[in-house]
Amino acid sequence: MDQQLVDRIYECAFVPEQWPGTLDTLSRMTAGAGGSLYVFGKDATMLTASPGARERAKAALAGGFAQRGHGLSRVLASSRAGFITERDIMTEMELEREPLYRDFWRPSGIGSMIVTTVELPTREMLLLLFTRWLAQGPAERSLVDRFDILRPHLARSALMTARLQLERARVASQTLAALGLPALVLDRMGKVLAANSLIEDLGAFVHWRAFDGVSFVDRAADKLLRDAIVTIDQPHGASVRSFPVRGETEAMVAHIVPIRLSARDIFVSSAATLILTPVTAPQAPPVELVQSLFDLTPAEARVARSLATGDSVEDIAQHSGVTPNTVRTQVRGVLEKTGCSRQAEVVALLAGLAPLPRMA
Repeated sequence: MDQQLVDRIYECAFVPEQWPGTLDTLSRMTAGAGGSLYVFGKDATMLTASPGARERAKAALAGGFAQRGHGLSRVLASSRAGFITERDIMTEMELEREPLYRDFWRPSGIGSMIVTTVELPTREMLLLLFTRWLAQGPAERSLVDRFDILRPHLARSALMTARLQLERARVASQTLAALGLPALVLDRMGKVLAANSLIEDLGAFVHWRAFDGVSFVDRAADKLLRDAIVTIDQPHGASVRSFPVRGETEAMVAHIVPIRLSARDIFVSSAATLILTPVTAPQAPPVELVQSLFDLTPAEARVARSLATGDSVEDIAQHSGVTPNTVRTQVRGVLEKTGCSRQAEVVALLAGLAPLPRMA
């Protein structure tokens, strides 16, 4: 993994002006035509795009091309916790009839895409899209796999960007208020530099310590928090950065979002933001979002989702065409990445999430 690229992705979370250049870098990985970041709710909004794709992205939205066919609804309804291509959701015959392809992209020389979605706690949908020139042909599966590795970082950073509505934060306290989620800013030693009232009210989950310290009531979660703080400036993978935090009657998910590169010019002396998202509340993120934030591989995500629906290891193996031992290995990966010690804890965590609404 290119750690410099990962740092640039996290930089975008707090310095949204960096998104166009970062999307352009990612687009070049695809030998592509550009990258765009959208929010779909009641209305579709283009948040940002690489320089070469900006006018095309605006024109596509203005012309309503995405909403005319079936491609967008199928992308939004896709249950895959990773990037997909148009050929994962549509046949060649359907693509020939799809207005976005037939009437807009192909006349412009664009022939294919890779795309992923991330649902926001507000029930809006983030869509990250990279297009490829017609001459390049469809995206290879190896390319999709490369983007899947980057997806957890992109999801975290885009989640933060969308919540801030691309407005550059001037001070840490204003940023936390803009999030609308329980959150605080930590320095490299775990000292709290700023916190919003939402997290201050979570006494069932958070203990406030002397000298601006903070800890979780849940001891297992608190250990993961300490590990994440100690390794915050190390390459990703050194610690779990999204994990469950249990209270007496409910649970939340903690996300440690590193503050990197020039973002630290805004958040002086800051190392990371801690965000808590609810699991049992109606606005909780769906299974796919939590899976991606837990850095599960697509295979591990499918196993976790199947466990949450009541399938056994043997059922999953039969449906997936692999051996039960392979599934058990994937379950161990899920346990490690979620910070859970038992399979039942993973099931309880994922089963409480609101399902992704399907579009007609």
